[in-house]
Amino acid sequence: MPAKSRLAVLAALLLVAGGATTGVVALRAHARKSPGPPVSAAKVATATVTRTDLSDSRTLPGALGYGPQTPVTGRGTGVVTALATPGATVTRGHALYRADDQPVVLFYGGTPLFRTLKAATGKQHPERGRDVTVVADNLQALGYDIGYRPPDTDGLGATYTPALAAAVKRWQRHIGAAATGTLGVGQTVVLPGPVRVGQVQARLGDPVQETLMSVTATGRTVTVPVEAGDATGIAAGAAVTITLPDDRSVAGRVTSVSSTVQAGGTDPGSGQQDPASPPSIDVTVAPAHPEDVAGLDAAPVTVRFTTTTRHGVLAVPVTALVALKEGGYALQRTDGTLVAVTTGLFAAGRVEVSGPGVSAGLRVETAS
Repeated sequence: MPAKSRLAVLAALLLVAGGATTGVVALRAHARKSPGPPVSAAKVATATVTRTDLSDSRTLPGALGYGPQTPVTGRGTGVVTALATPGATVTRGHALYRADDQPVVLFYGGTPLFRTLKAATGKQHPERGRDVTVVADNLQALGYDIGYRPPDTDGLGATYTPALAAAVKRWQRHIGAAATGTLGVGQTVVLPGPVRVGQVQARLGDPVQETLMSVTATGRTVTVPVEAGDATGIAAGAAVTITLPDDRSVAGRVTSVSSTVQAGGTDPGSGQQDPASPPSIDVTVAPAHPEDVAGLDAAPVTVRFTTTTRHGVLAVPVTALVALKEGGYALQRTDGTLVAVTTGLFAAGRVEVSGPGVSAGLRVETAS
């Protein structure tokens, strides 16, 4: 078809949405007959069909920080005589606070102490349970010899043996607590791992049975609220790119996708709920290299998620598509003939194409 007899017009606008970014591209319409002389000739360039990988991405706002705060409530009796300072990191075996000048230390685990543990005497049966397992695990990790540990074949937990009680007594002596070999509910705080002290609500002299402080994880993470119906393609383990306030881009990875839907969205800046926002879930992202965010305790950031990837597909610039009057799309070869195509993923100004006669290396016309 001679160039002067073709009518090259902008016939359609294709909206390509990729998360927070939206691009508008113009397609050339193909008419079977020209209604009259063209007012002006459109510039035509050429492009090559290539085999490549296409990835669709979306960018969402998030908040860099230490993650959700977990309240620590004192147990047992007495008054608060010492408190860890805000910003301090507390690890296994170290005190979060002191009650009646006795240290209350951090143990790692999933079951808090819910009773007083003491060695059995006479015909008493020794205490057994998952809380005992927490004590045994932590003392072993701290280097104490707890003696023979009967196997937990039925999943009911470890046994508070005389040897374990003796190890508790040695540990109590070492930390400056009353060395009794008996462990009460108010002598430990059981949390999943090391913590960073956030807000400290209590004051010295307060009763111990109240919320004393809030703690967080020790590593910085990014929390990204995502609309509950729009989280498809975001999964734990996926690689992401985090853009910091100074415009640096650093690598990250999705560590968790919450299964709890919040009634309203969360403002990433303030962390406050907005009831007018659509229901959302929280996606947690960790920087791949913690040193990349050193010095930033809290900051607004953006996170780019790759939600769809197509490997080894044929692709052309979106502007190479010709919108046919009868519907569908085609590519126009350099000799003016058309080849019908089926479109797939649109990403970064390119589109996946397939169909008979479409192959890598094919030269096609495209709007410049």
